[in-house]
Amino acid sequence: MKIPRTIEELGDIAGKKVLVRLDLNVPIKDGKVFDDFRILKSLPTVSYLKERGAKLILISHIGEDPGETLAPVAEYLGIKLLPADPKKSEVKDGINNLKNGEAVLLENLRQNVGEILNDQGFAKDLADLADIYVDDAFAVMHRNHASIISLPKLLPSYIGFLVTDEIKNLSQAFNPAHPFLFIIGGAKFSTKIGLVKKFIDIADKIFVGGALSNTVFKYLGLPVGISLVESKTLDLNFIKDNPKIILPTDVNAVSNGVPTTKKPSEVLPSDNMLDIGPETLAILEEEISKAKFILWNGPIGNYEKGFSGMTEELARLVAQSDATSIVGGGDTIASIKNLNLLDKFTFVSSGGGAMLDFLANGTLPGIESLR
Repeated sequence: MKIPRTIEELGDIAGKKVLVRLDLNVPIKDGKVFDDFRILKSLPTVSYLKERGAKLILISHIGEDPGETLAPVAEYLGIKLLPADPKKSEVKDGINNLKNGEAVLLENLRQNVGEILNDQGFAKDLADLADIYVDDAFAVMHRNHASIISLPKLLPSYIGFLVTDEIKNLSQAFNPAHPFLFIIGGAKFSTKIGLVKKFIDIADKIFVGGALSNTVFKYLGLPVGISLVESKTLDLNFIKDNPKIILPTDVNAVSNGVPTTKKPSEVLPSDNMLDIGPETLAILEEEISKAKFILWNGPIGNYEKGFSGMTEELARLVAQSDATSIVGGGDTIASIKNLNLLDKFTFVSSGGGAMLDFLANGTLPGIESLR
């Protein structure tokens, strides 16, 4: 795909006010930034613009509750936090007082309902603060929000290094080296069925794990006990008897509080399948050893219930392989980061839903709005 204009195409921006949409939606614990992965991914763009003398107005959202604050992020970055309302005099004064190469951060965008409603008035109020717009928030570029969709149309607009890297690296999956192994996990098959359908014609093998495999087992008429399955009725006939699809041959389950490993056909009504078993991991190890390109999204065990072991073992295997490896998804990245393996993969995507939508559609609403 043709990449929108990048910040490297900017001319002289010394003294220019640049509005930069970042994804600073990071975990906060005891009032402090707990995981700085997304912040660190944003810093190259921020540093590049500051070094060229721009006056930066950073904007982002945080959390699901509009009342949540970006104050810990501002403290982490060592910059001033201004109110979320762009019309407030405090915001305009704070921006006007910026020196070249300095930055401020506006409070959580979602404190204004106009952000989620893609309100044109709110977008214009934001645009009035700056001369240039830069989008470097790949993880939310699938959202129909004011700062993503409407704002780029009101100012000269560019993408930052993070978004550029995401587009270039994820696009490799459309014309990959072979053998191509696609590993997909997580909980809801309804959010990933389009992706599996698309890549069933591109990938050589697709491993379906996590609760996604529970849903497939149910569709195939196998017992699933009390395991998590998709609530929606899905047509998964394209998976049945398809030689490209790999399903777990053994599972780690819990029955009345007792962990056990068994074949999917042996699952009892009281069993809860929460991870893959060692036999399945061995199958994956063999496929990884043959692969030249690996795309992985989503954990293969129930991360929230403490079943991260096989996901971590999988991360080690992929990290040690010679294949080009692209991974993404919140829980997947958490596992990789816990193992200090982030730099062992070819590319680690900052997007969850955005990564899935980009792979399924080849673009995102936020990318199209920049054209």
